[in-house]
Amino acid sequence: MTRIFSGVKPTGHLTLGNYLGAVRRWVEVEQHRAEALFSVVDLHALTVEHDPARVRRLSRQAATLLLAAGLDPRRCTLFVQSHVDEHARLSYLLECTAYDGELRRMIQYKEKGTLARAAGQSVRVSLLTYPVLMAADILAYGTDEVPVGEDQAQHVELTRDLAVRFNQRYGHTFTVPKVTRPAVAARVRDLQDPTSKMGKSHENGAGIVYLLDEPDVVRRKVLRAVTDSGREVAYDRDAQPGVANLLDVLAACTGGDPEVLAGGYASYGALKKDTAEAVVELLRPLRERHAELVADPGYVEGVLREGAERARAMARPVVDRAYRAIGLLPAA
Repeated sequence: MTRIFSGVKPTGHLTLGNYLGAVRRWVEVEQHRAEALFSVVDLHALTVEHDPARVRRLSRQAATLLLAAGLDPRRCTLFVQSHVDEHARLSYLLECTAYDGELRRMIQYKEKGTLARAAGQSVRVSLLTYPVLMAADILAYGTDEVPVGEDQAQHVELTRDLAVRFNQRYGHTFTVPKVTRPAVAARVRDLQDPTSKMGKSHENGAGIVYLLDEPDVVRRKVLRAVTDSGREVAYDRDAQPGVANLLDVLAACTGGDPEVLAGGYASYGALKKDTAEAVVELLRPLRERHAELVADPGYVEGVLREGAERARAMARPVVDRAYRAIGLLPAA
């Protein structure tokens, strides 16, 4: 069976964009069609300044929300990255395989590094090397496919390059994964800046719908969404990005077509009202299930413990093989 790996980084509260863009597909498609591993990749949250207590809290919350959204531990493996030592073990071997130049060409390193330096901050080495850890996340499991968006495709290409290079130097060790770009349910943009994606780590949350926002908060954010200077409701991402964003969200929530939906509205106000209610209803069962899981923390802990055990059993033979191939003595 095809094996896939996907992860979510606990650097902020999960958003409607995370759910519609990836998590819903994990629930409805990926866990049924493949041997799927889903990880809360908490080690990746340490590449920038962070509050340790917040990382722990967001890691637990992310795992709980993934279960509330519908990931089934009987069908997939859900675990926390730092609970499986093989990620860090393999990462160092891959650092010994990667080149400085190819890591410095990573778009996110250049962008985040530039911003940090402009603010007078030091740049952590882990910001440079975390794509190697991401490669270890993938290669440790003999992953066949990695479903990613355009912003992560460069990292998976690096993973492929490292796998091929390691195999050529030390003998066949890793499966070379294939990048897959599944159709995104919706390109959800920030409600206050429809030219930017709805990111979970933005400081200003006015344009971001979080999965655990109360219904009245959701309604207020959607009703205050930035629209456009005209009056006609038309689906045109270039000329009317604000209206197009609302139509994309409404279509994703209701299963409609954004261009068809546009024809049913004569005003922005009516569109905002219907979109707000559609989002509230979409998130209602998820929020209710999340509340049930929070009341039963032992269940979530058990799922993560069993998930880590399964993940460890899959990863350890691969990583041990890599240790032998690169020339390290086996432990007595």
